[in-house]
Amino acid sequence: MEKSVSADFKIVEEPRKILAMNPKKFAMWLFIGSVGMLFAALTSAYIVRQAEGNWLYFDLPQIFTISTVVIVLSSITMQWAYWSAKKDNLSMVKIMVTITSLLGLVFLVLQFEGWKALVAEQVYLVGNPSGSFLYIISGLHGLHLVSAVIYLLIVLVSTYRYKVHSQNLSQIEMCTTYWHFLGGLWLYLFVFLLLYR
Repeated sequence: MEKSVSADFKIVEEPRKILAMNPKKFAMWLFIGSVGMLFAALTSAYIVRQAEGNWLYFDLPQIFTISTVVIVLSSITMQWAYWSAKKDNLSMVKIMVTITSLLGLVFLVLQFEGWKALVAEQVYLVGNPSGSFLYIISGLHGLHLVSAVIYLLIVLVSTYRYKVHSQNLSQIEMCTTYWHFLGGLWLYLFVFLLLYR
């Protein structure tokens, strides 16, 4: 009798946990991946076109170095805002997100000033492909940074409405990730342009 009862029972494995991700975070990572591929394609095209010859060599204006320092500082303030949100220090979140937004705007102004310095050196968007690549690469990065500044302002409004705090970090976490990505992307582009000018 005991044998028949034990034979009727089967060992059932526990269901495996499904890997889940917030759909908005997943969409953000897809977007980051596509932006990364876009800039990888642009820098690859830059190298290929440079190898073909008829390439104008020039020094990057010094203002691009200053803008690089600004974007690094903005990553620090953005990370500080995230850490403050984790500690429910909302007044510091507001301050750091505001400073990050301002630094982002300063970066964009410096990029524009860099373009003016290029024009003064007679490097134009239309003409030699070396100038065209520089304007397109920095311009596309600047366009993505504009979207990040808009996102920062949305996070700032959410913070004032008490929707950003230690129990609700997804919005500021996504914004921080995107901001760090754009900062890292600019560092890559800046070093690339210094090495392959």
